[in-house]
Order: sequence, then structure tokens, then C-alpha cells
Amino acid sequence: MILGVTVGKFYPFHKGHDYLIREAKKKVDHLIVLACYKTNQAVAGTVRADWIRFLHPDAEVIEVLDDLPESPEPWAQRTLEVLSGRKPDIAFTSEDYGEPWAKLMGAQHCGVDRERLKFPISGTQLRSHLTEHWQMLTPPAKAYFAKRVCVLGVESSGTTTLARSLAQHYQTAWVPEYGRCYWEGRQYSPDPEIWDSYEFVEIAKKQAAIEDDIATRANKVVICDTDSLATCIWHKRYLGSEHPTLQQIADSRRCDLYILTQPDFGFVQDGTRESEHLRMIMHQWFVEVLQQKGKRYITVGGTHELRMSEALRAIDSLLVFEPLKELE
Repeated sequence: MILGVTVGKFYPFHKGHDYLIREAKKKVDHLIVLACYKTNQAVAGTVRADWIRFLHPDAEVIEVLDDLPESPEPWAQRTLEVLSGRKPDIAFTSEDYGEPWAKLMGAQHCGVDRERLKFPISGTQLRSHLTEHWQMLTPPAKAYFAKRVCVLGVESSGTTTLARSLAQHYQTAWVPEYGRCYWEGRQYSPDPEIWDSYEFVEIAKKQAAIEDDIATRANKVVICDTDSLATCIWHKRYLGSEHPTLQQIADSRRCDLYILTQPDFGFVQDGTRESEHLRMIMHQWFVEVLQQKGKRYITVGGTHELRMSEALRAIDSLLVFEPLKELE
């Protein structure tokens, strides 16, 4: 079996790194990726290692503490220690240290795109100017860094229309409402008016999973048409109480901005809506939960153009990515 090894910080994991790993896998039976980290880096080593595992589940990813001098000798020794007796046949890098590092381990060196012709990018460039080089990030890194914006509100208040329009404006991904799909799927079943808490828990979980999947396509921001916080409100509407598991799911999620749509126009029946009589009460519930949890939010109303203008102003202020620095 031909064993390969490569090493890097993957801080952040970009397309050049991904290309290196893909090329390496073509030449070996098994590839080990050493993901180096320092404890004071802004993105944890485990997170960066998981980015690699997401795209390369067939590679073995090992997290390694970066506490050695930047010299081939100690890193060759550390690599052999981490591999626990497995001697690599080929070491893959795109760096000058690759040749001596490989030689010290008794391995052949294979350089991959040292001149950065395939993907002209480096981790240093991305850490300094994330916005400028966004498209060089790999999908899981995009999902991690992308700002999350959630449009939420009561029935017939324009949430989906606004979410779609915002996604189109930013040329980015948007997350449809899973709960609506679930409701449409169950509406002809026996007693469709009777709900159980487990249904809302599953809706919240799936909504979160879909959001995380689609976020890999984000162009700096991902627009969500509802989220698990809204699912908590709908549980209260149908079952008359809060639910601890739903609250836990909602509290575990990240959202950088909520946009609450006002029900300030006539109710439009689309064949599935059934809460017209509760519109204003539920709208107040949304306001209360956003305030109680200290969420950053704005309320938009009026014409679609006015809603868009207010939403764009708030989102644009979010799309400022600070350089990635080591923490104190």
C-alpha cells in the first residue's frame, strides 16, 4: 500500500489546499493530512480539520499542535511520531520545505502547483482580505464564514418574497422553509389539525441541516426563510406552550441578523394558511422572543421596495470581514 502524507494549517481551507489533496489522493492508496493548529488562532484546529473531512472523507485527517520551529527537522520527527510507525512513501507539498521534510522521513517528495498557477491564492492573502478572495474558499469554509440572515414573520407577511429577492440581489444561496413542505405533505393525512411536539423538533432539526448544507454555496451571506426560532413560535401557536428541546436547538444556532416582516397588508390565502385570526398576536410573539433573547433584528414593512431598501442597508453593514488574527 502506498502511503502519502501532507501537512498544513489550512487557515482557512482554500481551493489550492483542496487541489493539493485531490492530486495527492490520485497517487496513493491512503493519504494522511496533518492539520496543524495553534491554540490562539481565531478558527479552532478542530473546525479546520472538519472542513477537510467534509470534502475528503476518504482521507485520514489528524490534528497536530503547531508548537515547533518552522524547520524541516523537528517537523519530520513530529510527523513520524504522529504516524505511529507508519512510514510515508510520498510527501506532498506546495512549499519549499517539502523536499527536505520528505527526505528526512525517507519519503519521496511530490510538489503540487508550487507556482500557484492553478489557484493563485495563499492562506495569508485570505486571512488579510477574505472578502476580496471569497471565491477561493472551499465550500465548508464558505459556510463557516458566511453571515447568516434570517427573514421571519407570520403567515402572509412577505417573508418568502423578501428572502428570494435578497438572495437574488446578493447572488447567493437562500434557504426555503422546510416546515411549509412538511405541512403540505401531511395535510391529507388523518387529523391534520392535530400536531405533536416531535414534529416541530424534527422540523427545526431539518431546517438547520438544510441551512448548513446550502450555506456551502454562500456568496458572503446566506438568506434564510425562517429558522428554528420561528419553529418555537409555531409550536406555541399549535400546542399552546414552549418546548425545551426546541429552545435548545434555537439557542445553538447562529444568526447575524433577523429581518422581521410586518403583516401590514391584507391576508392572502394560498390554500394552506390558517392563522389569519392570530396574525397580530403572533407578530407580537416574534417581537417578544427576539427581544428576550437579545437578537439583532430590524422590522421592515410597507412596499416591497421599501422593505428591500431597509434590508439591504442592514445586511450591507454586516458584510465587513475583519482580518483573521491570532488571539491574545
